[in-house]
Amino acid sequence: MKRSIFKYIITSLLTVAALGLFLRSCTSASTSKPTITVSIHPQKYMLEKIVGDKWEIKCLLSNGANPESYDPSLTHLLNLENSKAYFRIGNVAFESAIINKVQNNNPGLKLFDNSEGISLIRGTHSHGDVEHSTDIDPHTWTSVKNAKTIASNMYKAVVDLDPENKAYYSRNFKNFLSSLDSLDREISQQLQPYRGSAFVVWHPSLSYFARDYGLEQISLSPEGKEASVKMMQSTIDKAIDRDVKTLFFQKDIDSRQAQVANEQIKAEIVNINPLNYEWDKEMRSIANAISRQ
Repeated sequence: MKRSIFKYIITSLLTVAALGLFLRSCTSASTSKPTITVSIHPQKYMLEKIVGDKWEIKCLLSNGANPESYDPSLTHLLNLENSKAYFRIGNVAFESAIINKVQNNNPGLKLFDNSEGISLIRGTHSHGDVEHSTDIDPHTWTSVKNAKTIASNMYKAVVDLDPENKAYYSRNFKNFLSSLDSLDREISQQLQPYRGSAFVVWHPSLSYFARDYGLEQISLSPEGKEASVKMMQSTIDKAIDRDVKTLFFQKDIDSRQAQVANEQIKAEIVNINPLNYEWDKEMRSIANAISRQ
């Protein structure tokens, strides 16, 4: 008899627990936030500054992945198809490769190009000695000035998606713009004595940063691949002639050829991650490295 009562109590408790989990699951599903998917982590950082707690922001690019050769996983694509909108950073190869498939699977998905209105840099990539002036440099986010345009595009997009919360987004957007203006002034003052100087980078990911602050970017491998001996030596000679003190290196992506080249250049090697979620800290780190020259 006691054993039957004990069994009944245990069964009842398990039933109550299961019911609780079910109800919590239902409540969570009904109160879950809508989703916007972005391409890269700096976008996620910027967009979260604007949308606050109104949206969940998911990112297509995995940590440590190269955006120029990235192939999104099935999970990432499913997240995108379940989103209300997709915010492209613009001009990145993998975005164009997936967009038709995603639109076919989710015709209602709204698309927004966050780089719209930015003065694009062309011709930073080359094959050998031939410049391709029509090639767009996609690294628009590596610029505080560009970030203000990107944020403005984001703000307009979220208001389009959710006009009822325009006042909330407007406050966040204005606060974020103010912080970007402060960051731009800070870096401008810091790098003013170094205007006209040069730095070396393996792949030309800092073209827009260099443009903002009057710097010259010397790329060891514009295509991001192993360079020919002739091309590499020519670039090394240019870096030495320009008395370069800083070589920026992405440890997860860049070739060891950059480190070999630096045996002649003799610059300080500085690890960077232009795709860092902590975008503002990355901009400061780059400026700090240049100001140590």
